[in-house]
Amino acid sequence: MEYVYPAVFHTNKNGSFTITFPDLPGCISEGKSLPKAMQWAQWALSEWMEYLTDKDMDIPAASPIKNIETNGDNEFTTLIYINTSEAVLHEPSNLSHAIH
Repeated sequence: MEYVYPAVFHTNKNGSFTITFPDLPGCISEGKSLPKAMQWAQWALSEWMEYLTDKDMDIPAASPIKNIETNGDNEFTTLIYINTSEAVLHEPSNLSHAIH
């Protein structure tokens, strides 16, 4: 299955990023740099979709990106794409942790 969800990237004071998915409450991740944060966002979304599928739970519809609000200059929204039919997404290497 292919999924595309808007994600909010919050820039932290230390330059790292916290990522949330407004349509998926509790799906949160972090990355020390923007490229790593993008990788973690894909991983978190993949894991969240796998969890919902495994538990036979409803998968919420993704909101249009234009409907996602941010809180000032230290946040931006982008779309995150995953394809669960392709090779399994593995936990990104060289990253310390993910929260989801």
